[in-house]
Amino acid sequence: MIVEYFTQIFEGMMDIFSQGGIITYIILFVGIYGLIISIRKIMYLKKISRIDTTEIFGVVTASMERGGAVEALKEINNFKNPVSRIISETLKIGYKNKTEVEESMEQIFIVEVAKMTKGLDTIKTITEIAPFLGLIGTVIGIWLTFKSLGVNPNSAAMAEGIYIALTTTIMGLLVAIILIPIYTYIQSLIEVEMDKIELATKMTNWGFAVVKVRVEANVECAINALQEVEGVVNTRLISDPYANIKVSFKPSMLDKSISNIILEKCNVNADITESKLRQ
Repeated sequence: MIVEYFTQIFEGMMDIFSQGGIITYIILFVGIYGLIISIRKIMYLKKISRIDTTEIFGVVTASMERGGAVEALKEINNFKNPVSRIISETLKIGYKNKTEVEESMEQIFIVEVAKMTKGLDTIKTITEIAPFLGLIGTVIGIWLTFKSLGVNPNSAAMAEGIYIALTTTIMGLLVAIILIPIYTYIQSLIEVEMDKIELATKMTNWGFAVVKVRVEANVECAINALQEVEGVVNTRLISDPYANIKVSFKPSMLDKSISNIILEKCNVNADITESKLRQ
């Protein structure tokens, strides 16, 4: 019984396509193409939204206590979503100046938004042209009706033309009716991700940073150079197997990276061995 029911539906659909003409097949093709793009887009957005932003920040906070920014970078690289990539750049304060970090964040933002919105224009275009393709089929069907009436007037020819007109109109509207809600749903998913990115940007507005630096020579010069920089709160010598200077600073006021400051002022290379950031 069920098999017969579905068989009848399938035969009916095949009859629609065979009688509807080439316009029906074109509408079907663009509709399936739009549906495939939509499904792939939804799958991608669902994939990147599985991890909550607060969970990522929990990992960052815990990693910061254990090993600082480097440890946090290693941990959040496993998430591989737009929020984690934005946060990754903000963890490089000290290694980079604030301008470089902001530029990197902006570039990542542009790339991620492009990924999220890719294909949306195609879906929208399909929802707009599908009814018009149906209208073209309607016009063709009516034209065929009047043509047949002028040459050989009979009810069968008239019915065939009207059938083509109705079939293409229904197909065009059906494609639009299916894809418009999907398009709206995809937009809502993108808006959620955009809100997460905005939240991540606000939460990574680090208020305080502490880094440990290793300088092989001209240590006193390096300390003096750092003390003269706007935003540096404290600089002192430390006894550490991997570092000899500890610097506390306000990230928002750092115009140059710590290494560049020392290199420019003292002509000596400096390596940041540890970096910790706090709100």
